[in-house]
This record gives sequence, C-alpha cells and structure tokens, in this order.
Amino acid sequence: MSDTVERIKCLIIGSGPAGYTAAIYAARADLKPVLYTGLEPGGQLTTTTDVDNFPGYPEGIDGPTMMVQLQQQAERFGTEVRIGMATAVELSDEKGGIHKVTIDNSKQIEAEAVIISTGASAKYLGLPSEQRLRGGGVSACAVCDGFFYKGQDVAIVGGGDTAAEEATYLANICTKVTMLVRKGEMRASKAMQHRVENTSNLEVRYFSEVDEVLGDQVVEGLRIVNNQTGEKEEIKITGLFIAIGHKPNTDIFKGQLEMDETGYIITRGKSTKTSKPGVFASGDVQDKEYRQAVTAAGTGCMAALDAERYLAAVKSPEEVES
Repeated sequence: MSDTVERIKCLIIGSGPAGYTAAIYAARADLKPVLYTGLEPGGQLTTTTDVDNFPGYPEGIDGPTMMVQLQQQAERFGTEVRIGMATAVELSDEKGGIHKVTIDNSKQIEAEAVIISTGASAKYLGLPSEQRLRGGGVSACAVCDGFFYKGQDVAIVGGGDTAAEEATYLANICTKVTMLVRKGEMRASKAMQHRVENTSNLEVRYFSEVDEVLGDQVVEGLRIVNNQTGEKEEIKITGLFIAIGHKPNTDIFKGQLEMDETGYIITRGKSTKTSKPGVFASGDVQDKEYRQAVTAAGTGCMAALDAERYLAAVKSPEEVES
C-alpha cells in the first residue's frame, strides 16, 4: 500500500454535532474513528452566537465554544480529528466492501464504514450587508435564535412552508413580524397560508425584496424594495430571518447514494443506513424537517451504533485475507 493510501475502520466526514457525536460513540466502541472536519470545522453552529436550547447548558453557551468542547470530548475517547475535506468518493456496493474517499484531491482513504455528517448550508440572499450582520441579527433559523428577539420587531424572508411556519413561530414571541414574499403569492400550502393570514401581528408584503440590511454592528432596520414599482421603504427591526431553503452538502455523493429531489440523502426506516452497505448518514445531510443541533447529535449517535453493528456483522478484510 502506497504512502498516499490509508486503510481505516471508520471514517467520519463532517464536524458538526452529528459528526462529533458519531465520533464519541464510535471511539467508545473501539472503531478507531478518523474524522475530517471539512471546510467549516464545527459546522453551522460556529456562526451562531448563543445556543440556549441544547440540553446540559442551563446558562446557554456560544456556538464556537460548544463545538470545541464536542471536539475535545471526541478526542478524549480516541477520535483522530483532521483538517481536510472529502473531494471524491467511490462507494462499494458490496457488504463488507471497502469505500474509497479522496481527501483534498490527493490523499486516499480506504474505509470499512463511512459516516456522512456533512450537513446542509442555509441559502442566503447574498447581500454584503446581510453577510456582514450574520450573527448580529441576521439568522437562518428562527427556532434557534427567535427567543433572543422576544418582544421585538423582526422580519422574515421567504414564501414557502418553512417561512410560513417560522413566521408564525416568531409571531408568538415577537411584537410584530413582517414577512417578505418575492412573488405575488406564497408557495406555502393553503393550510399554512391560512395560519399566516389569521395571525394578527404578522404582516405579509408581496412583491417585496430586501435591498439592504441596515445597521453597523447589529441589525437596526431594513430597506425594502417593491420589485414591481421599484419603490423603496425603510422599516425598523432588530432581527432578520432568512427562510429561503437549505442546500444539503451532498454533491460528491450524487450518483452513488439514493437522494431526494433536493439532494438530501435518504436513510432506511428509523436508521441511518443509506442505499450502500456500510455507509451511514446523520444530521442535516439527511434531515430536512428538524435541523436542530440536538436532533443532529441524536442521529450521530444512531449512525455510530449502526456502523458498530454493521462492522460486527461482516468480517474485516484483514480476517478474510488471513
């Protein structure tokens, strides 16, 4: 075997709550996991300031600190955490087969089991002011961050079911919610539209887009443009929530794993098993419903347990060769 090819028992791709939880359980099961962090070590939580809804932190914790602690816990049990990104994969169809993963276009990894925890990336509008104020009032998760805007005026962008659901959630805790819909109608289901219409402190503005997010250090307002008339208007808000969808980070697995139309990896029943034996998916890469740190951690645990049972059921290549 050349120096550029390494054989390992369990490879974990991704370093969010799902990846690190999988690593903790896999290491404790003596699977000797190797985890590659990807381009964003720690995942989406590294862009979150305060995490108040993860069990075990009564005073809350900031996202980056939480992810460092998860990494330290995984390493404590023997996980080898490496900086690097999976850039190509060749997944085996055979039970007990070896999966080949290329790291950073150069290093070759051969793994008996692979846990995919590459997550999903929230879609943003792409405005410089929006990007500058991410973590300062701009969020892509109302359920995660809405609590911090209790009793305040906020806005949400989007017209689908997720946007409608998050808008009504925000309306329960915020004084006023302004919902900006780019077209003349919502894409949300009729049931969700009725819920929005029947919420008194929720105002829907159609044909409306964000021209600029106002504020230096934190969100102080919003400049809205009517895409039919070109008319602009400024409103005062303290929080802006973007709900225009997520993109699962699954491009390198396309054509090899079964996915839905959006690119989320499909798992079997109440397991993390994918369409290839020995390949498991956990976290936001396979969950488009909940997208919470705690649910991602839960499926990370499941993936490690599934991998442990899979490896116990098949003979390792070394045993076969001997």
